Amino acid sequence: MRFRLAFFTSGLLLVMLGMAMLIPALLDYAQDHVNANAFFMSSFIALFIGGALCLTNRGDMEKFNVREGFLLTSLSWLLLCIGGALPLYLSNLNLNFANAFFESVSGITTTGSTVLVGLDKMSHGILLWRSMLQWIGGIGIIAFGIVLLPFLKIGGMQLFLTESSDQSDKIIPKSRELVGRLVYIYVGLSIACAITYFMLGMNPFEAINHAMTTLSTGGYSTHDASFGFYPSASMQLAATLFMFLGGLPFVLFVKYIFLGQFSFHKDEQVKAFVVLVIVASLCITIALVMNQSEHTLSALVLSLFNVVSILTTTGYATADYTQWSPFITGLFFFMTYLGGCAGSTAGGLKIMRVLVVMKGAQQQLYKLIFARGVFIAKYQDKVLDSPFITTVMAFLSLYVVLNVFLTLALTWVGLDIESAISGAATAIANVGPGIGNTIGPAGNFSSLPDSAKWLLSAGMFLGRLEILTVLIIFTPYFWRD
Repeated sequence: MRFRLAFFTSGLLLVMLGMAMLIPALLDYAQDHVNANAFFMSSFIALFIGGALCLTNRGDMEKFNVREGFLLTSLSWLLLCIGGALPLYLSNLNLNFANAFFESVSGITTTGSTVLVGLDKMSHGILLWRSMLQWIGGIGIIAFGIVLLPFLKIGGMQLFLTESSDQSDKIIPKSRELVGRLVYIYVGLSIACAITYFMLGMNPFEAINHAMTTLSTGGYSTHDASFGFYPSASMQLAATLFMFLGGLPFVLFVKYIFLGQFSFHKDEQVKAFVVLVIVASLCITIALVMNQSEHTLSALVLSLFNVVSILTTTGYATADYTQWSPFITGLFFFMTYLGGCAGSTAGGLKIMRVLVVMKGAQQQLYKLIFARGVFIAKYQDKVLDSPFITTVMAFLSLYVVLNVFLTLALTWVGLDIESAISGAATAIANVGPGIGNTIGPAGNFSSLPDSAKWLLSAGMFLGRLEILTVLIIFTPYFWRD
């Protein structure tokens, strides 16, 4: 295996991260804050190491193969997580590396879990850096999900080939051009979100920060109260809209903006996603009106915001929904696993995979009833063959097994069963808040032992990179010629 391409790409990304650190560094320097030194030092380290890796040369791109794709992805994301932790570790926050790494991984994977308290009084550089990590991670996730994952055929994502890079149905001839247009849309939506927040009452700094963490479906906020700091219904509805847009397949935006093809209403996972949002929001609204005596309109805004936040794995919270009722808590926990659409910034299983599993199960059920019948499962009018369905089922099985193992590991290091189960789910699905008083919407992860934070960091990393991308490099077969 050739390592040059993986080292070169990882080094290039680290150089870009080091340059990005100069933005919060200059912000803290302008405000005469001591954390400016932490950013300048971290930037120097990232630029030095990244530059050294770039000297390996990228090698021959034409001979890029699948195994190098796995190595490149895992190595580059790991180095970005380490690099992102440096300013947090060297700052005046007094974080040990376990906490700094947890915060960085949570940011870059757009999970949104945090160990920090006192955000309202924190330096603007630190707050901006957390938001930047999620914004950078968001565009990285889109590119990874649309361009690289279909090529690597992870968990049935080859179905997305016909949406992005398959030779038989290309929407953009070159992956580089596709990524460029994705960045254009991502930046445009982020700017639109920031302007909307500003017009609705946020100051410029808060608007920029929340725009970055909304479109990336990350969920970091500049306040300990998260989005609950803003009681305005109009602002919460605006956030709901942009979180929802972040949970849609970005390739459909490319089709609409650059090719004039409006096909959102034709996409099966988008239709299922919309139905799920509507049904879950109505169920919770009815429960709030009946059990909590909420006004109908305020209950609808409250439920819609939090449902979209969890389904898109953003993790913003305007209330502690675990206190509403056991039914609502259970519903939110179930939605934690689902996630948004494939090709979006959202995490979780992805709606597409859930639909494929349901279609495959339906096909098998019909075969049991009518042994001689011929039944064809289709998705987007494309036939789902048995190997493809098997790949998705295998991913789903591995997803469940990883949740079980992480839950057991968290109980081993001292977490109660409620925190362990919800912590494993929220880490692997990259949602943010868990269930319970400790890591629920009203709490954070600061009180957990360092061993739990390392385990949860691994869970976030594995979940964001679709599990197999990371696990496969630990197999002996991967390293054989």
